[in-house]
Amino acid sequence: MSCHLLADALERSRNYHADPAVSAKDIYKALEKNLYQVLLISTNFPEQPVGGLALIRDIQSRNPHLNIVVLVDTPERTLVVEAFRAGARGIFCRSDSFQTLCKCIACVHEGQVWASSVELHYVLDALAEGTAAEPKMPAGSRPLSKREEEIARLVAEGLSNRQISERLSLSEHTIKNYLFRVFEKLGVGTRVELALYALNRGPNRRQLQAVRRPTES
Repeated sequence: MSCHLLADALERSRNYHADPAVSAKDIYKALEKNLYQVLLISTNFPEQPVGGLALIRDIQSRNPHLNIVVLVDTPERTLVVEAFRAGARGIFCRSDSFQTLCKCIACVHEGQVWASSVELHYVLDALAEGTAAEPKMPAGSRPLSKREEEIARLVAEGLSNRQISERLSLSEHTIKNYLFRVFEKLGVGTRVELALYALNRGPNRRQLQAVRRPTES
C-alpha cells in the first residue's frame, strides 16, 4: 500500500486522523508539529544513514512514548528481532488486510505487543540464545521493588496500562509512574525490552501475549 493511499483509507474509516510522510524529513517535521499516538513506518526509506531500523531507533529515542508499528513485506527473523530492539511495539505484514491493520493499531495503542506466534518465537529464541535482543542491564542498575516486579511481569503478559491498573486497583497515572521508575532502574527504553527482562527473570519464563492475526477467509 502506498503511503498516501493508506493515510486516505485510515481517514475514511473515521476512526483515525492520519498524515502521510514519504521521507524521514517529513516524519521528523510531522512529529515536531503534532502529537501522534501510533506511527506506521516502513524500513524501506532511501535516506542514509537514518533509513530503516536506524531511523526507527532514532525516532523512538526522541519520542519514547510513541507507539511504533513496523510495516514489512515479509516477517524475516532478523528484521523482526531488530525492529523490536529498535523500539517497535508491533510488526505488520503488508499482505494482511486493512481490517487487520485497524485492529493492530488499536491493540498497540492500548499498550499490547502486536506479533504473530512465529514472530514472537523469533524474539523468544533470540532471548534464549543470548543474542543482542536480550536487554543488557547497566552495571549500576538498581533492583526492583515487589510492586515494580509485579508490574514488569504484567507487561510481559501483554497487559496495557489500563488493564494493569484494573488488575492492581491502581490508577493509570500511578502505573505510568511505576513504569517510569522501572525503565530508569533497569536502563531500558521500551515495553518490549522490559518484557524480555521479565521473561529472563521469571522462574517459569512466562510467555508474552501475542495478538494473533485472524485467518483470512
